Amino acid sequence: MGNTTVHTIIEAGAWLRQGRLVIYPTETFYALGCRADSSAACAAVVRAKGRPQDKPLPVVVGDWDMVQEFFLLAGEAERLAQRFWPGALTLVLPLRRSFAPQVQNASGQVAVRMTSHPAAAALSREVGVPVVTTSANRSGEAAASRPEGLDRSLMGPEVVFLDVLPWPAGGLASTIVAFPQGRAEILREGAVPRQAVEAVLQSAW
Repeated sequence: MGNTTVHTIIEAGAWLRQGRLVIYPTETFYALGCRADSSAACAAVVRAKGRPQDKPLPVVVGDWDMVQEFFLLAGEAERLAQRFWPGALTLVLPLRRSFAPQVQNASGQVAVRMTSHPAAAALSREVGVPVVTTSANRSGEAAASRPEGLDRSLMGPEVVFLDVLPWPAGGLASTIVAFPQGRAEILREGAVPRQAVEAVLQSAW
């Protein structure tokens, strides 16, 4: 992808710290991301995708230290995280610190997962904050698991492509679980089967 491509986590991290956007691999698909504490960068992600304004952007973190620093994790959410993280399970959690409004739902919570992709995890650690992780495609179009499948209309002066291996595995998007009134509710079944989530929750009783 020409001069819009970088090949190291350090280069991509520097790009994110400047408030710009990066297309990077995750365990499922390529993601379009920015630092989750930059409202201007998050707004740029929403514009680039043509994403509905009222649909919060999910984020990834690189390790347990970052989870503890930024999120409140307890009860059923903690049990699920201990079982499935790092991996393709997204949990909707309360925050310890303020994020950009574009990543928060009406209750001020954020959809987060600890990614199992080494490059995505390293990118979050390099920046020092959670990174937005919405699929790198125009809203309503197919997600990409190979570089040649990426939508070139997303590329531009404020966006770079982190070209590193391994490629995303494809398949299903992450499973999303929220916790209204403290009890788990599966919002989207994906890479982690519903039965696996329910088995962990039932085993806690």
